[in-house]
Amino acid sequence: MTDVVLPCRNEAPALPDLLARMPAGYRPIVVDNGSTDGSAAVARACGVEVISVTEPGYGAAVHAGVLAADPVDGVVCVLDADGSFDPAQLPRLADPVRAGEAELGTGRRRPTARGVWPLHARVANALLAHRLRRTTGLDVHDIGPIRAVRRADLLALGLRDRRFGYPLELLISAGRAGWRVVEIDVDYHPRAAGTRSKVTGTVLGTARAVRDMSAVLAR
Repeated sequence: MTDVVLPCRNEAPALPDLLARMPAGYRPIVVDNGSTDGSAAVARACGVEVISVTEPGYGAAVHAGVLAADPVDGVVCVLDADGSFDPAQLPRLADPVRAGEAELGTGRRRPTARGVWPLHARVANALLAHRLRRTTGLDVHDIGPIRAVRRADLLALGLRDRRFGYPLELLISAGRAGWRVVEIDVDYHPRAAGTRSKVTGTVLGTARAVRDMSAVLAR
């Protein structure tokens, strides 16, 4: 059983449909990071394990979920809980890792509709990805929120960022460790109605993410 870590803050409207579409052999773990909309209760009502994390930040939620993941299977996935990704695509990222063809499978977002990925967020992502390629030599084009990796390998990297810089720190550390990284196109859908992105939803949210990621690059 492959565990899927779902960092979650106020995603209650998205959870029932998202959890129902989890592919066979993939077990969701919802990591509630200070939700005020009953997200944790919704997830539990769907029969899903919920972990509550008081430390704020995307990285804090992901790290707690990875620690809680079952070490027996070895591979763990991370997926946003807002309904913007189809969990049926997770095996496309996990299979190369499971087969020993890569240490990390990461998604490159391909919007399925106009306006799904606002211009300010796309530009910020492209600039960060360009700096990442120059810094690490990794052929990646998205600092994306969907990935698959072996749990033990991920923990061995000793990632420290607990905010929005976490995905970038992972890629930088993977490059320095000589990991084979495969980037796979994944559909990027409109978020579930009633939810709002903490990053792409506003210019301020994107600016905060860029700030956190720039601090990682500076290190």
